[in-house]
Amino acid sequence: MRNSVPGYHGRYLRIDLSTGESNSVALDESRLRRTLGGSGLGVDILLEEDAATADPLSEAAAIAFVFSSLVGSPLTTSAKFAVVSKSPLTERINDSLASSGFALAGKKTGHDAILLTGRARQPSVVLVNDDSVTVLPAGALWGVENSESQQRLHERFGSDYQFATIGPAGERLVRYATISHDGRHAGRGGSGAVLGAKNVKAIGVRGSRRVEWAYPTELTAYAKRLSEKSFGPATAKYRELGTATNLLAFNRLNVLPTRNFQQGSFAGAEAISPEQLSVTRERSRASCAACTIGCEHLYGMRNGDGKVRLEYENLFALGPLCGIDDPDVVLQACKRCDELGLDTISAGGTIAFAMECAERGYIDEPWLRFGDGAALQRGLEMVASGDGVGSVLSQGSRRMAQVVGQNSIAFAPQVKGLEIPGYDPRGLQTMALGFAVGTRGADHNRSGAYEVDFSDAVDRRAVGPESVSLAVETENKAALMDSLILCKFLRGVFEDFYVEAAEMLHLITGWDLSPMELRVTAGRLVDAKKRFNILAGWSPAEDTLPERILKQPLPEDPRAELSAERLSTLVSAYNQARGWTADGYIVEEICK
Repeated sequence: MRNSVPGYHGRYLRIDLSTGESNSVALDESRLRRTLGGSGLGVDILLEEDAATADPLSEAAAIAFVFSSLVGSPLTTSAKFAVVSKSPLTERINDSLASSGFALAGKKTGHDAILLTGRARQPSVVLVNDDSVTVLPAGALWGVENSESQQRLHERFGSDYQFATIGPAGERLVRYATISHDGRHAGRGGSGAVLGAKNVKAIGVRGSRRVEWAYPTELTAYAKRLSEKSFGPATAKYRELGTATNLLAFNRLNVLPTRNFQQGSFAGAEAISPEQLSVTRERSRASCAACTIGCEHLYGMRNGDGKVRLEYENLFALGPLCGIDDPDVVLQACKRCDELGLDTISAGGTIAFAMECAERGYIDEPWLRFGDGAALQRGLEMVASGDGVGSVLSQGSRRMAQVVGQNSIAFAPQVKGLEIPGYDPRGLQTMALGFAVGTRGADHNRSGAYEVDFSDAVDRRAVGPESVSLAVETENKAALMDSLILCKFLRGVFEDFYVEAAEMLHLITGWDLSPMELRVTAGRLVDAKKRFNILAGWSPAEDTLPERILKQPLPEDPRAELSAERLSTLVSAYNQARGWTADGYIVEEICK
């Protein structure tokens, strides 16, 4: 029976790995309209499962692979899926997104989401083929790295399956392990460890079920126009040098985190910049599935060991943050993270923190030194294996600081346990607010507030409460894009995002949505994540930044200074702008 809402199947697949049972759960139109898909629908399903109160590495935990009404459409960048769970790194909500054919194949199974609960009795591969669910022993695949795992799986089950896999890091429950497909990763927050705890090496999807579009002719015409705009000046820098093009710009502005946030600029930045790599290395470009932007840049290894996809966050975390200026080391570290299944930001952040601890004499690991490429590479292998100091490195910088003591938490580069990405909050203070209040922790993909800092709307070194609404707006827009699901590199392409999002949804679903309804929906999506966190044990004290950030101005830019008092004022204004209490509780939660 066909669902009445075009673009959706109107159901999700719930698989209990403990019993081997699976069942189809209906999604009515009002729920789909309220959550849209992607992250929004995933959080809603987890709330229904009471996942907020479960240990994220327990049998009771749940993890959802979620699609949206746009997946499979001709709209550029729409081939994305969201992975939503409670994070084993932060113990708060975690939603990671990736672009790949897994999204297209997953939706063809006839489901808007696939939910895994329970725990398989042995390391396993889960196959979903339309309504058929099969759980098979992973056998010799357990312990195998990502690209080889995917190759073997295709050889065993056929090329028409699309597989999402975990590497050795996920199997060993590294708290920032990733889920990978075809060189792309649902990375931050440790969703790979959640799969590992469920004894799932891989999930494979294929199917034959398609959805209809409400206005297919008009949708095709709109998609063509959007594709043409996506190839314009708003995305030119991503095509030319990729996201890593930001490295030298941030270095000039003294907001490039260096040596565990001890500095805001890096003397060796030019040596590892894409501008330099593009003339000294073999380089090629690629695109994600169903994408016209083509931001993916791959650089050849000196040893002939293939090419490595390089993005800004990989480059920052495994380069300047650890004091590394050797491009061979950085490229090799990126490749190892991909194969082992490690989030590059958390891996680099935790190792950089350990390097400072070692230099201070807080840990007895004299080989861990800033600028030492061999130390970085050794550290990554130890994280994945759990050998030696790797057992504590695998827990992330916050948990490591709790083990190290000596007030090392003051310089652990994290918010809510999630390592800070490549933007120094002292010189980008709207972004500082976004990091502090982020439901996922410090995250540049859930708050685009750095766009505000780089505009004429604020003084990025002295942001006040009057600018809070701008941070809220970027966060709402991100929440909506992650539920639709669309790539955030399209942000600059839209003249009025809410107007055009309403038009896209109308052409796909037939819904007559107003831009205002979508604005309300966006705020509701953020509320749902906050509700999850409150249930998980969130407290107002979490919405802050490390003591180093709040007590030490940037050495290269003394004006870039952010006190705890001013951040607290910004956080309070943010909470009230969202309609929450001044200390960040949703009013209805207080009444319960």
